[in-house]
Amino acid sequence: MSQNTFKQSNSLKTPKEAEPNRTLSSKLTPSRKFFLVLGLMFISVGIFLVISLVSYVFTSSTDQSVVEALGENPTRKLGKEAENWAGLFGAISAYYLIFKGLGYAMLILPFWLINLGYRQIFHKSLVGIPNLDWKVVSSILWISCFFGFVVFSFGLESGFGSFCGAVGYEIALFLNEMIGWSTWLLLGFTGFVLAVFVHQWDPEKSWKWLQEVKVKPIHKTGISEEFPTTENKNQEVSEASFDLPKLTEETDLESEADETENSDFHSQVPISQREDPSSQNLQIEIAQGDADKEISDLGSLATPLSAEQLQAKYGLFDPTLELSSYIFPPLDLLKHHGSSDMEVNTSEIEFNKERIIETLKHYDITIASIKATVGPTVTLFEIVPDAGIRISKIKNLEDDIAMSLEALKIRIIAPIPGKGTIGIEVPSKTRAMVSTRSVMATEKFIKSDMDLPIVLGKTISNEVFIADLAKMPHLLMAGATGQGKSVGINVLLTSLLYKKHPSQLKLVLVDPKKVELALYSKLERHFLAALPDADECIITDTKKVVNTLNSLTVEMDTRYNLLKDGGVRNIKEYNQKFTERKLNPNNGHRFLPYIVLVIDELADLMLTAGKEVEMPIARLAQLARAIGIHLIVATQRPSVNVITGTIKANFPARLSFRVSSKIDSRTILDQGGADQLVSNGDMLLSMGSEVVRIQCPYVSTEEVESVCDFIGNQRGYEMAYLLPEAEGDESGNGSTDFDPSELDPLLEEAARLIVSHQQGSTSLIQRKMKLGYNRAGRLIDQMESLGIVGPFEGSKARQVLIPDEYSLELRLKDIQK
Repeated sequence: MSQNTFKQSNSLKTPKEAEPNRTLSSKLTPSRKFFLVLGLMFISVGIFLVISLVSYVFTSSTDQSVVEALGENPTRKLGKEAENWAGLFGAISAYYLIFKGLGYAMLILPFWLINLGYRQIFHKSLVGIPNLDWKVVSSILWISCFFGFVVFSFGLESGFGSFCGAVGYEIALFLNEMIGWSTWLLLGFTGFVLAVFVHQWDPEKSWKWLQEVKVKPIHKTGISEEFPTTENKNQEVSEASFDLPKLTEETDLESEADETENSDFHSQVPISQREDPSSQNLQIEIAQGDADKEISDLGSLATPLSAEQLQAKYGLFDPTLELSSYIFPPLDLLKHHGSSDMEVNTSEIEFNKERIIETLKHYDITIASIKATVGPTVTLFEIVPDAGIRISKIKNLEDDIAMSLEALKIRIIAPIPGKGTIGIEVPSKTRAMVSTRSVMATEKFIKSDMDLPIVLGKTISNEVFIADLAKMPHLLMAGATGQGKSVGINVLLTSLLYKKHPSQLKLVLVDPKKVELALYSKLERHFLAALPDADECIITDTKKVVNTLNSLTVEMDTRYNLLKDGGVRNIKEYNQKFTERKLNPNNGHRFLPYIVLVIDELADLMLTAGKEVEMPIARLAQLARAIGIHLIVATQRPSVNVITGTIKANFPARLSFRVSSKIDSRTILDQGGADQLVSNGDMLLSMGSEVVRIQCPYVSTEEVESVCDFIGNQRGYEMAYLLPEAEGDESGNGSTDFDPSELDPLLEEAARLIVSHQQGSTSLIQRKMKLGYNRAGRLIDQMESLGIVGPFEGSKARQVLIPDEYSLELRLKDIQK
């Protein structure tokens, strides 16, 4: 608008009069000053946005978390954490323009602002593009909408959300609800209209240019030439190349002569080809045959690429790529239970101090000092007795001190390991509830780099306690009814779901009570593992539990064979080697997710199955650590006939809620103390010689259901993670015997595939024929019985016994007879 006004107002001036207004004159009118300041402002904002938006492309993950933390953390602190080249304000600008706005199409905006500012100052554009404003606005909107529908259609929200921004994505959702897949037609139509009417695209010119490119053949040496005709095809190549200028010149002359006939094709084809139209097709076929032969020759000389070459070509293997759109559950799904701030009752603490000192004085025990540490459940009083006082004398006064403090239970630690003090744990009259959200929102959990981080709660000193299940490496839990054991299992599982991708973790859930773990069935296509043909992924039948445990031992043996073939010692080294493409999937290698087996009630299984359950659990506990299989086993009755010596010896990490007797406490922890706990999540964790008192956080059933719904509603795998079939299944799984009348309809196709590749691999059938593991395994078993492939050889592919497809046809005919 200002540009047109300027031109009209100066249209009557001479060049000498108009020239000063096109430069920065020292005599500036008020309106001129305004446009000068306005132009400089546009340029400054444009440069700032160039820096902030381009920086956001590389620092988006950090910038997004910093901006979303505004209001919760001090601005000065967030300014230091921002990695954007333009600082915190640059991060905010880029966040709202790209992530909350129209996506990466907004990268056009700052350059348009710079051009707009230049135009305000010098009254001319930096680029000679007419109607630039409309082209910029329409391009930004169309690109954002296009990327939005691409992201929505292919489920790329997690990794590519910034390409379209929130606005583009919402528009895509609206269009999908209104017209569905026809949005592609709408986008194509609007793109064509914008290209023709706004960007002034001429399809006719583009088509002519495309024809010119297509009809010019390319010589193998990179020199443009025409195909030889039937008349000169026997001439030497060198002679033909000398005729090129002449042919080209004739073509140009001919095209000029035939211009009035409007024949675009003839104007580009050499005269010699126009005299014999069939010769062109003939020579194209000859040239194509030569090219195919050349490619075939190159393929026969090709050698397998090394790991370094594969990395350079494809990059590191990413196990999360199949579910790249997976979104981790947000903390908003969890609730705040109680106050997050610890309230200290100083009068109660002073009262208890005086009572402890007074009670000890009655028995001629004097102390040098006493201090209190307040926790969420109990208060720890650390006392230092005077010289000459026997520790055992204080230990024997446990009941007397509890009576003087009017406490239900107290626990005396004499002495506290690593300290020269005696600890007296006194339950607080006012207990603070620890919510799972408050623990998971801590930096300790968010930035944890543990392989399998599990939240256990808060210690007496009010510190968050997080452990690595992979290093425990298994966990044995006990607790009487109503003491918090089921809530504790939910907390452990929830913490794993918040930290691990479905490709990195699989859960095997055993629930004899049938109701405790039923909520997690929604995670079937994401996190659960099951036997082939299993009706439900949550295992409740004792017979199926035995089969599942045997299946896990088979999986363990298979993984150990993979580790042996890979030349590594544990799952971490193996997966790293696999992601670096140093292990060939065609040899049976695959990315190995961690597997966590959770048994909610061991006592019921031991009563019904006994040794059938005990032996595989003990074997897994002994050997499964290195290959990434870890166990969480819980029971209400920690008696010696449930927690046998074989099981107990292989569970160095044990966790106990309140139990009914000292005998149960010694059974689970090898010492007393668990019988002196208070209820509602108060627990003791024993790891070796160290015993830590922890308050388990609380997570409600509704919260667990919300987390499972959030994950289950996302796109998952086609089915649950299939465990190998173990021998001795009731259903006959794992047996190679079958009825010849029940041959799989795809057997012949699978057999031809195996013989043509000379590789007896189940994974080959899965990939090429797009079948599940169960059916592919049965096809291999049937081929073994028919003598097509050899027996199972661990992680190696089976030997193919049929040398060629002709021999296979003869074998198949014999079977049909």
